[in-house]
Amino acid sequence: MAETGNRLRKLLESPNFDPQNYVKQLSQQSDGDRDLQEHRQKIQNLADETAQNLKKNVYKNYRQFIETAKEISYLESEMYQLSHILTEQKSIMESITQALLSTDKDETSKEMQAAFPKETEEVKQRTLTSLLEKVEGGKNIMDTPGRHLVYNGDLVEFDVDNMSPIQKVHAFLMNDCLLIATWLPNRRGTVKYKYNALYDLESFAVVNVKDNPPMKDMFKILMFPDSRIFQAENSKIKKEWLEILDETKKNKVTKDTHKKVEEAPSSPVRAEVSTNPFDVDDEPAGAEESVDLSPEWIQELPEDLDVCIAQRDFEGAVDLLDKLNEYLKDQPVTQRVKELRLKVDERVRQLTEVLVFELSPDRSLRGGPKATRRAVSQLIRLGQSTKACELFLKNRAAAVQTAIRQLRIEGATLLYIHKLCNIFFTSLLETAKEFEMDFAGNTGCYSAFVVWSRSAMRMFVDAFTKQVFDSKESLSTAAECVKVAKEHCQQLTEIGLDLTFTLQSLLVKDIKAALLSYKDIIMEATKHRNSEEMWRRMNLMTPEALTKLKV
Repeated sequence: MAETGNRLRKLLESPNFDPQNYVKQLSQQSDGDRDLQEHRQKIQNLADETAQNLKKNVYKNYRQFIETAKEISYLESEMYQLSHILTEQKSIMESITQALLSTDKDETSKEMQAAFPKETEEVKQRTLTSLLEKVEGGKNIMDTPGRHLVYNGDLVEFDVDNMSPIQKVHAFLMNDCLLIATWLPNRRGTVKYKYNALYDLESFAVVNVKDNPPMKDMFKILMFPDSRIFQAENSKIKKEWLEILDETKKNKVTKDTHKKVEEAPSSPVRAEVSTNPFDVDDEPAGAEESVDLSPEWIQELPEDLDVCIAQRDFEGAVDLLDKLNEYLKDQPVTQRVKELRLKVDERVRQLTEVLVFELSPDRSLRGGPKATRRAVSQLIRLGQSTKACELFLKNRAAAVQTAIRQLRIEGATLLYIHKLCNIFFTSLLETAKEFEMDFAGNTGCYSAFVVWSRSAMRMFVDAFTKQVFDSKESLSTAAECVKVAKEHCQQLTEIGLDLTFTLQSLLVKDIKAALLSYKDIIMEATKHRNSEEMWRRMNLMTPEALTKLKV
């Protein structure tokens, strides 16, 4: 019989098997209906055996499938973090390259200016005058003495919101301002452009826009609270615009600083010491002069903060703020310091808003709790530890809730509860470890984490109750599910967080209701069985008859 089954299996597994030919031969060789029935039974037994083997293989590899899925999920989060790190490294390398190129260009320009100072100045002024004659409404621009042309060229302006082209413009960069003129569709004589806007070099910051085909060769000009995006003809011209704009802004800052230093001695100085005791009110004026705000990095600090915020260099922005606070720590609060503080405080507000948006639940929740570490650490450095704690916990609550919602309800209830407990308590454990790492020096935030953990446990219990108790599962299945939840909850004691009492207090109501319901079911079943019993009294008359009945 076994040999016949093996031959049949080999015949059906052969690559040249033809079902029609096989049935035709079988009908010719069979003696009657009985042979066909026996052969059908053999094929059916072989099919049942094959199905059983397949089922065993599925059960055997099921755990490996689950572990593989977990590893894929972990790898996905790690790849997301790696991509984030590589993007940051790329931006750092680009900024370093631009800094080196601008340094070389500064040295070259200084040498050229030292060799041909008067000729270059006169040529640029004549060129600017001739160009501005082609701009409608730009006659008064040359009224400022010493103003000359540095660079000019055609650009295309794009809409900031939908990145669609708006108009073609011509930009004139001068030593103290930037003129934007639009092209005239109907030219009148030599006039080709129309005055659009004039920006002082100190009123805006220039930010490089990364190429994202078909949008490429672009740069952004930030004028709080507005911004404009321009596209150059090619990458070379874009690079020239960025370098020359940066160089011109630095030259203007340096020139203004030297001018202030030269004008400082000409200010009136009191040569005599007054004997009037009421002259102490004049001391703050002397204190103002004692604060040195001439260093180049302080003059460029507001613009550098704008650039750091635009390039998402949060660490660099906070480092600059720490450097300024350290510099002004022991200095008197003068009028110039107050003005600088107002400018810096506005940038701090913008930086805080960007960091808050980074931690908002609207952002991508992939990457786990480690993805929020960067924004949280910078908020803490800005003195916003309470806000950082609140936003971090809101972000993690949204991530846990999303993970629970994405969990598919399929298969047995106990299998779903295993998945639910694994997702929830693993996320809770990772959040606790990340919280302990980020807020190590802020012990006052730990109470907020305990409160958050209790609310997260309520979210878990709602999903647990809906699947176990509301679906009217058997008492044995419910008991096994509660046992699984308690075992997972005890894993949190590794980090000193024991939520077992909270879990039991939230489940006790449903457990009591399930026991009472099961009690009612048992009583109803017992009453029903008793009603079906037909007991009749019998009189066997003698002990021998009773013994005979028992046998």
